[in-house]
Amino acid sequence: MFRKPALSTIPNGSAFRGQSIGRLPSLDSKEPAQEEKVVLKKKVTFLRGVSIIIGTIIGAGIFISPKGILKNTGSVGMSLILWTVCGILSLFGALCYAELGTCIKKSGGHYAYILEAFGPLPAFVRVWVELLIIRPAATAVISLAFGRYILEPFFIQCEIPDLAIKLITAVGITVVMVLNSMSVSWSARIQIFLTFCKLVAILIIIVPGVMQLIKGETQHFKDAFAGNDASVMGLPLAFYSGMYAYSGWFYLNFVTEEVENPEKMGSCRKSYFFLLIHVAFFYQTFAERLMGNFSLAVPIFVALSCFGSMNGGIFAVSRMFYVASREGHLPEILSMIHVRKHTPLPAVIVLHPLTMIMLFSGDLYSLLNFLSFARWLFIGLVVIGLIYLRYKRPDMPRPFKVPLFIPALFSFTCLFMVALSLYSDPVNTGIGFAITLTGVPAYYLFIIWDKKPRWFRRLLDRVTETLQIILEVVPTEDDLKS
Repeated sequence: MFRKPALSTIPNGSAFRGQSIGRLPSLDSKEPAQEEKVVLKKKVTFLRGVSIIIGTIIGAGIFISPKGILKNTGSVGMSLILWTVCGILSLFGALCYAELGTCIKKSGGHYAYILEAFGPLPAFVRVWVELLIIRPAATAVISLAFGRYILEPFFIQCEIPDLAIKLITAVGITVVMVLNSMSVSWSARIQIFLTFCKLVAILIIIVPGVMQLIKGETQHFKDAFAGNDASVMGLPLAFYSGMYAYSGWFYLNFVTEEVENPEKMGSCRKSYFFLLIHVAFFYQTFAERLMGNFSLAVPIFVALSCFGSMNGGIFAVSRMFYVASREGHLPEILSMIHVRKHTPLPAVIVLHPLTMIMLFSGDLYSLLNFLSFARWLFIGLVVIGLIYLRYKRPDMPRPFKVPLFIPALFSFTCLFMVALSLYSDPVNTGIGFAITLTGVPAYYLFIIWDKKPRWFRRLLDRVTETLQIILEVVPTEDDLKS
C-alpha cells in the first residue's frame, strides 16, 4: 500500500517508488509534464517559529480546561496546585524536546524521534494513532471551542444550539485547511497576527483579575480546599485537562527542517500566565462587571486564539505525515508538494474527513480523554527515547542538554497517568488503547508484507498518479533547500 521506504530496516516490497522528483505525471503520456524541482523551503523564521509555539500553547485549552480540572480535583485549591504541577511538567517536557530538536534535525516531531530511538514499528504505530485518533480529535476539540466562542456574542441571553456550534466549527476547520494548503508564508503571517490577538485576550483576562486580587477581592479563595475530596481516579483526567492546556510546546519540532537556525528557538514556557488566567476565571463574570459592553470583545479574542491554535496545529502535524510518507510509513501521495504553492497539500487535507467525523460524533471532554491517552503515552515514550539515546549514541552532537532527572521524572509521570486513566475513564481511554494496538497488525500488513497482488500494486500506482493530476502535486527531495 505504501511506497518503498528510505530505511533499510523496512522490506523493499512494502511500497512503490513514484514519479521522478519534481515532475507532474500525465495520464495520457509516459513522459513527465515538467522538470522543475519542487521542495519545501525554509520559511519558518525566528518570529514565525515563536508564533507557532505561543499560538499553539495559548489556545482553547486554557479556556476549556478549568472546568475539567475543577471537576476532577474537587476544590479551587487543588485545581491551582494541579495547574502549577502541569506547568512544571510541561516545562520539563519542553526542555526534553529542545534537546531532541537540536540533536535530531528532522521534521516530524514525535514520529522522527521514536523512529531514531526505537525503529520503524513504534514509529509507525505513533503516526497511525496520530492519523486516526490524536489529530482529528485534537482539531475537533479546539475547533468546538472556536465555534462556541465565535457565536457567544450572538446568543447572550440564551444557550447556543449545539448544531450551530458544530456547523460554524466545520467552516472554521475547512478554512484553516484551505489556508495551509495555499501558502506557507501566509499561514505563518496569519499565525503571527493571531498570536498578537491571543496575547491581547490573555491581558484582558489577567489584568482585571489581578486588580481584583490587589483590591482584596479574595472571597473566592476562602476555604480554597473545601469541597469534594480529590480522588486518585480523578487525578489522571485532571492531568489530561491540565496538560492539554499547556500542550503546544512540541509543535515546532514538527517543522524543524523548515526552521531557520533551529538552535535559536528557546524552550522557555511561561506557565505562570496560565495560573493567573485560572485565578481570574474564578471571578466568573468579572469581564461583564468590570468592562460592561466591552466584555463582548472577549469571546471574539478567545475565538481568534482558538483559530490560531487550529492553524498552528494543522501546519505542524501535516509535516509529521509528510515525513512519515517520505520514510515509507504512509502512502506516497502524502509526501508530495504542490507544484506552484510549495505546500504539502495532501498531508494537510487528509485530516479533513476524520476530523468531521469526530466533530459530529463526540462531545468536547470525551474527545479530550480519548485523544489524551495516546498522546501522552507516546510523548512519554519519546522522552524515554532521549534517555536511551544518551547511552546508545553518546557521541551524538547535543547543542542543548538537560539533566537526566528531568526526562526520567517527566516520562514516569506521563506513563503512570496514562496507565491510571484506563481505570478512571475505561470507555474513552480503552477505545484509544484498542485503536493504538491495531497499529501493530497494520504495520505487518501494509509495511512488512511484500507479496501484495500485482493488480493491487497497479491500482495503487494509478490512484496515486490520478491524485497527482487532480491535486497538482509531485514528489520532492529528502533534503530541503536551504
